[in-house]
Amino acid sequence: MYMHKPYKIPESVLVVIHSAELDVLLIERADKPGFWQSVTGSKDTDDEALRQTAIREVFEETGIRIADETSPQFQASNFVLAGNLCDWKLSNVYEIYPVWRHRYAPGITRNTEHVFGLRVPREIAIILAPLEHVRHMWLPYREAADKCFSPSNAEAILQLPKYSTPD
Repeated sequence: MYMHKPYKIPESVLVVIHSAELDVLLIERADKPGFWQSVTGSKDTDDEALRQTAIREVFEETGIRIADETSPQFQASNFVLAGNLCDWKLSNVYEIYPVWRHRYAPGITRNTEHVFGLRVPREIAIILAPLEHVRHMWLPYREAADKCFSPSNAEAILQLPKYSTPD
């Protein structure tokens, strides 16, 4: 018997990963070469907190662990403090690209995306999920915005100076 993969929840996070110097990490999609983006991902369950979705997606897509100082991973080279993850309190509602609509329940055409920023050291280890992303790069935020295929992702990146936390 064929088991259908559960439909994606049309509520997601966009996490703009950046350095203190406002360089932005972009990752290239494995399923769409040339499509560069920030970390994105849908909630796993309706009751998953958006902050938890952001923490999970950042780890799944980049290998960066977000935790507090008491966490056993605190000494890891790809670890950042939870205080570096900032909910920008911005959300975008956008039309889901037709190529990805099959992942959602029939009739679902719009997604609500919540924007977060994550400040990391520029030299942090990036470990991509090879089935999702094939390359990464750091770019100054304006160049990163120009390289994104998603207009909402580009707009979020352009907001970085307003939302980034000073040292």
